[in-house]
Amino acid sequence: MTQLKEFMLLFRYEPSNEEPTAQQLSELYKHWGEFIGGIAMQGKLVSTHQLGFEGKKIFANQNTEDGFHIAEGQTIGGNMVLKAESMESASELAKRCPILFMGGTVEVRDVIPMN
Repeated sequence: MTQLKEFMLLFRYEPSNEEPTAQQLSELYKHWGEFIGGIAMQGKLVSTHQLGFEGKKIFANQNTEDGFHIAEGQTIGGNMVLKAESMESASELAKRCPILFMGGTVEVRDVIPMN
């Protein structure tokens, strides 16, 4: 039996001031539910989190700034930790992520246990 490793998917998107309609939100929740549920049904879901819209950045000099980090026009909207045989198989699962259909990106990273 193959030992599964943990990988984190980071979901990035371009923030917008436009509010989605109720219909758009309903469709998004449906697609996300199918995506997350499909991984959970395979027994590969470890955890998932959606990030809110409030944040605070803390800098090395201890200064703080309200808001969240935006780089190259994108910010992180959430993450998922899943189990997969390899980086390639984790990436294949990530290719079904709804954020991609919204113009966002998924970054797949290996997780190093903190022992």
